[in-house]
Amino acid sequence: MKKINILKNSRDFDRIIKHNKPYKYKDYIIYLEKNTNDVYKFGLSVGKKIGNAVSRNRVKRQLKSIIDQKDYQNNFNCIIIVGRGINEKSFEDRKENLLIALKNLNLIKEKKDEKK
Repeated sequence: MKKINILKNSRDFDRIIKHNKPYKYKDYIIYLEKNTNDVYKFGLSVGKKIGNAVSRNRVKRQLKSIIDQKDYQNNFNCIIIVGRGINEKSFEDRKENLLIALKNLNLIKEKKDEKK
């Protein structure tokens, strides 16, 4: 992910979590906030109950690589909080579940070439 697309400020996290309803899908809790900027931003939160620092950073790296693979709509901030059961899942399961959740929220741009 590019630096321009990352949320890091704790004030931003607090504001988004406090003022928006969560969307829950399997091991993810997603908070979505619409904004007026022409960029999208993602924030990732992996709690200490997931494991040690190595496993938490691994989960964050994998989520960032999954997010990088798609094009997104603009004008939103999104926080993804990871649940405890994420360690039992394979990378493919994590990827599939996260992409389904993001599609349900209509964040992923639909390509004109794709017709299903």
